[in-house]
Amino acid sequence: MKAIHARKLIKPIEQSYSEMFSGRVYKVGKGAVSVRNHSAHARHTVIGVHGFLENHCYFTQTYNAPDIELILLTCSNYHIPVSGPTAETPAWEVPIKYLEGTIEYDACILIQALQNLPSTNRIRVHGHSRGGAVIIEAIRQRPELFEQVDVVLEAPVLPQGQLHPLVNALLEPVSHGMWPWVIRLVNSAPASSYNQTFFGRMNARKRQLLDKLFHATRDHLTIVRNIENIIGWMERTSFEVYENMRYGTILIPKVDRILDRQAMLRSAEHTSNAIRIVETDATSHFITLDSVEWVPSLDSIPTPAVSAAS
Repeated sequence: MKAIHARKLIKPIEQSYSEMFSGRVYKVGKGAVSVRNHSAHARHTVIGVHGFLENHCYFTQTYNAPDIELILLTCSNYHIPVSGPTAETPAWEVPIKYLEGTIEYDACILIQALQNLPSTNRIRVHGHSRGGAVIIEAIRQRPELFEQVDVVLEAPVLPQGQLHPLVNALLEPVSHGMWPWVIRLVNSAPASSYNQTFFGRMNARKRQLLDKLFHATRDHLTIVRNIENIIGWMERTSFEVYENMRYGTILIPKVDRILDRQAMLRSAEHTSNAIRIVETDATSHFITLDSVEWVPSLDSIPTPAVSAAS
């Protein structure tokens, strides 16, 4: 029976979403890093780390100024959401020792991107939801790389955090073998049946990005592994990891039905005074899609004496 479940889980999921992209795409292990072309001299570098069942397009409209060097992660075993460039293997890629589909693995993709790609020394790393945990894990693995990096954690998965009780209630009865069936059911249901509950008030961009929830990954196994790893990472990761976060911002939504908001706040309060905790008026887990006004200004990033990527 387990073999049957495994075959169902590794059955490929077809890609359903991509956007035109002008730039270069690098394969890094089982993930990728895309560097968008910019039309003006780059003043800032922003590295975006998407969340669970999302893709890197989450950040493209938030950071669309011509002087932003935008670097976008595609987490392991996720589809690369670009139309245009062909992915290439960079000379700087190094093997990753962790299991693919985990926060630890994707943190290694982020580390390689940060080490090799920024051309400016004013760097922000912005992660949404699971992407926040990927950033924290990368800081744990290589704290020296982040000493002069501005960090934005948006509705993040945090140490000792929790899923929202409603999400827990939905996940509890789902066994591994049920996942392909559950995914087919969700994708066949009208989006309106769950949008308001989990995503809050919709707008055009949210609808565009969240329409096909379960088509972001290459297979069902990645979905299962992501969920189990998120829960496990929150449980085993202590507040000590915050000691190497130098400065940045944690954005907390007013309403969150994906993660437990109070657990998120309790965890965030263990950061240093240099980290701003901003309780936003956003009425969903997707803060910057609700309103871009909550994104901290890039001009607030201090210019370091030495590049963080050196």
